[in-house]
Amino acid sequence: MDNTKSTILSSTCILAPLAGVSDLPFRMINRGLGCSFAFLPMISARALVYQNKNTEKMLSTIPSDRPLGIQLLGNDPDILKRALEITGQYQFDVLDFNAACPVRKVTSRGEGASLLKEPDRLGKLLRVMVDNSDVPVSLKIRAGWDASSVNALNVALNAQDAGVKLLWIHGRTREQGYGGEVNYQVIRKIKDVLDIPVIGSGNALTPKLIKKMLDETGCDSVGIARGALGNPWIFRQTDSFLEKGMLLPDPDLKEIKTVMTRHLNLCCDYYGEKNGAVTFRKYFIWYTRGFKNIKPLRKRAFLAATQDQMTGIIENLSKVDN
Repeated sequence: MDNTKSTILSSTCILAPLAGVSDLPFRMINRGLGCSFAFLPMISARALVYQNKNTEKMLSTIPSDRPLGIQLLGNDPDILKRALEITGQYQFDVLDFNAACPVRKVTSRGEGASLLKEPDRLGKLLRVMVDNSDVPVSLKIRAGWDASSVNALNVALNAQDAGVKLLWIHGRTREQGYGGEVNYQVIRKIKDVLDIPVIGSGNALTPKLIKKMLDETGCDSVGIARGALGNPWIFRQTDSFLEKGMLLPDPDLKEIKTVMTRHLNLCCDYYGEKNGAVTFRKYFIWYTRGFKNIKPLRKRAFLAATQDQMTGIIENLSKVDN
């Protein structure tokens, strides 16, 4: 087994790249509750090359934030080469290339999932990645652009030929976005044919759905994205379910408040108090999904401008019937 396989296969569940979400505080909260392999947020190669300050901030990490992958978005081979010179100065374990993002502002630039419509171009970009990276290269794709062009198998085979060492496959088309049924069969076909590890993606929202992905596709690991929003406990719950067939109980309010406060403090340490409190607002929404009578507190959370204000709002969750 090569180093890529041993690194990836040590983790059944991987924290996927989440644009605008999977920053260092988010990763460390998830690592503290069972996540061992994580990715940075999706990084624009162009923004990195042109020294966008927000993009450079995304590269921040600490020694305990390992193993760690980085995902690049782009479609220009020269820009990718220059971006790889920058990422080469950091210690990442896997370098991923995004050909899966369905967002219109990304695909309209010929990036993300739009590359599924240009497999030859994608192959050339992958060879640039492989030839200029000191760490294993992975690729993230979708089933296809739409129902009439499900070409993931051919794209996957070409990627393997280009030297890619790991493949992510989201079992929906770009047209589906994040809705509709996940095509487990297309993932199964790819897993049956490829010699490299395959990570299944799509609807990994609960331990039962994660097990379904593993059982129906035979994939080596599962990428967790939306399933971790406000629910870092999904990693330990899934490990227990897969190993013992036992679903751990959901965290009680005391633990939720403790984790929320820890996450808020990490955000404030990382971004500064004001920006940290503002950044935490979206996480507050996710942590409190399913809470009854939560609207008044959410309104207050979206006005909180200091760490103390947000901490007080978290404490007030005890007064909410959840």
